[in-house]
Amino acid sequence: MFNNKNKMKNKNGAQNGAGAPAVNMISEGTSIKGSISSQNDFRISGFAEGELEVKGKCIVTQTGKIKGDVHASDADISGTIDGKVVTSNKLVLRQTAHVTGDIQTKVLLIEEGARFDGACNMGGKTSQKNEKNNDDSVPKPPRPVDKN
Repeated sequence: MFNNKNKMKNKNGAQNGAGAPAVNMISEGTSIKGSISSQNDFRISGFAEGELEVKGKCIVTQTGKIKGDVHASDADISGTIDGKVVTSNKLVLRQTAHVTGDIQTKVLLIEEGARFDGACNMGGKTSQKNEKNNDDSVPKPPRPVDKN
């Protein structure tokens, strides 16, 4: 009677009773402050302030706004992000997207009209969280030559 026959795993291995993929959502008109971590896909139509770590795909709709760093496997951005965006696979900036901060990804697709203010690092090995405090991206000035 209470068996688990109807439980299915989504692409990230998470289970839910209905068999549909698990997607977390911050709806339009909702505001959340603090760190968010998800093993599944995450959709933001409202406002989030803080670090967001998503093992699946992060979707920011046109009405979605994030103030903080985003770390995800994939991301599809139509809204606004004020912070660093790190994806281990693909990042898509839609026509209405506005990102203010650095981007680190393997694959980047930017639609005409999207705005991006920051530096971009592509093609190299990316990690979802470890590059957060990496100072190697800023070139160091040459050392003065000792003439003695």
